[in-house]
Amino acid sequence: MLNALIIGCIAGIGILDERVLGATLFSRPIVLSVLVGFVLGDIRQGVIIGAQLELVWMGIAGIGASTPPDYVTGGVIGTALAIMSGKGIGIALAIAVPVAVLAQSLGVLVRVINLYFSHKADAYAKTANFKGVTLMLWIATGLFFLSTFIPTFLAMLLGAAQINNIVNAVPTVILDGLTVAGNLLPAMGFALLLDMLFSKKLVVFFFLGFLAASYLGLNITAIALIGTCIAIIINLYMNDGHIKTNKDRQDGGSDGGDLTEGDIDIE
Repeated sequence: MLNALIIGCIAGIGILDERVLGATLFSRPIVLSVLVGFVLGDIRQGVIIGAQLELVWMGIAGIGASTPPDYVTGGVIGTALAIMSGKGIGIALAIAVPVAVLAQSLGVLVRVINLYFSHKADAYAKTANFKGVTLMLWIATGLFFLSTFIPTFLAMLLGAAQINNIVNAVPTVILDGLTVAGNLLPAMGFALLLDMLFSKKLVVFFFLGFLAASYLGLNITAIALIGTCIAIIINLYMNDGHIKTNKDRQDGGSDGGDLTEGDIDIE
């Protein structure tokens, strides 16, 4: 019961990130899964599962009116049940993704309900009732907290006593299939990220990193450092060209030593 309460609170606080806590990144799986592992006495598995879930959801972003999958609820429940069952990362990924999609609907419901409290806050603001405005804001925040705390708490109560029986009842061939499918999910996370960042003018850098990893055998740290150096060099040349171009415009001429004819526009 105590572990269920603590893990439920971890999920509830996690959903408040970027709402009332600022952008602390506390809601990311790499943070929440480690905390869940600490509570359940297996920090190592928490780190491993959190890193894998981070790969799956690194490209998740709520753009406009869209509501992304609730990776807070999915990540916490998936990590907790995987650690309690002792089945590892395969079960965590297989549980976390569908739970996140289901919890997404609950998040939409909370947002719809919060519209009422938003209008009430506007009405209180017109009459300078600051206590009323504050109360409405805290009620809306509380609903977000409960939207993750309640399902996580209930999942822990169910899982603490029955998760081993449920997992053991699943045929081995299905568990193996879920493990394979779960290992493929990080590729989906990278695909989502590339879909947001892909640009015709920057695609050459993507293939440059791919070639460095495939043919030169460099690890991700080395490629990241090389990419950082290339970005700094390009930034220095861009700034130098931009400054000289502006100076030449003021002087009404150019000495022909500029690296560019004008501003460089990279999407």
